[in-house]
Amino acid sequence: MARSISKLASVALLPLIAAGLFVVSGATQQPAAQSTDGRLQLKGKPASVTVAQPGQIPVLIATVVKAYPHDPHGFTQGLEFFDGYLYESTGRQSQSTLRRVVIETGKVVQSVRLPDESFGEGLTIFHGKIYQLTWLDKTGFIYDLRTFRKLGKFSYNTEGWGLTHDDASLILSDGTNRLQYIDPNSFEVTKTLEVFAGPSAVTNLNELEFIRGEIWANIWHSDRIARIDPKSGRVTAWIDLTAIAERETHEQEDVLNGIAWDPGRQRLFVTGKDWSKLYEIVVK
Repeated sequence: MARSISKLASVALLPLIAAGLFVVSGATQQPAAQSTDGRLQLKGKPASVTVAQPGQIPVLIATVVKAYPHDPHGFTQGLEFFDGYLYESTGRQSQSTLRRVVIETGKVVQSVRLPDESFGEGLTIFHGKIYQLTWLDKTGFIYDLRTFRKLGKFSYNTEGWGLTHDDASLILSDGTNRLQYIDPNSFEVTKTLEVFAGPSAVTNLNELEFIRGEIWANIWHSDRIARIDPKSGRVTAWIDLTAIAERETHEQEDVLNGIAWDPGRQRLFVTGKDWSKLYEIVVK
């Protein structure tokens, strides 16, 4: 979720380090620096990250199986795999779209433009319909899965960032540490789940995917994915994608964002905003 204005002042990594949730080995951490959008960011990167003690949060490493073309002007806000295609929501005013994409070639075979004033965000496919968020409008769009015909709208009471679903509910992130469970018929909030890593709230929850009974979440301006227990809200593992993110040359806001799971072939895909590649990965 890239923004051109200052948002949440906290960066998820800082409270985690302070709380001692993991140990950095062989690293020289520089003082914090002010980013161009007003947030604090750490200079430098650790050489390695290892779990300190049993019971603390493990950090898992992802490796690339294959890279596929991705539109380098596609500002990815939502990503989902369904029936052989990728479905992607892209952002920015006057540029936001909903797309169906051929994975192997990156070709967009179907798309619709959002209204110029709308900033596209997360999306998910549920019971034959596509649900797509917008950022500040507090309004989402509903489309027919096959035709992309707009079927209606729905409202929510926060910003819209990421969207996924379980068997019964839409699950929405809004940049805080809260996930909202939303009834797909009434669009009422039925439950709120707060996400914590140890004692620290994990904010900047962004693009979401529901995988094997867990919620996976990009953390805005981080090269990590959080694996979240949907019953407790606890982060059970971090997935480190630093080495993959370093393959891309991009602007400050072109961050890691986009998780898609192919349950049939057990494939996991990730990408980022304006990235040139979609990566199929495995997590060790």
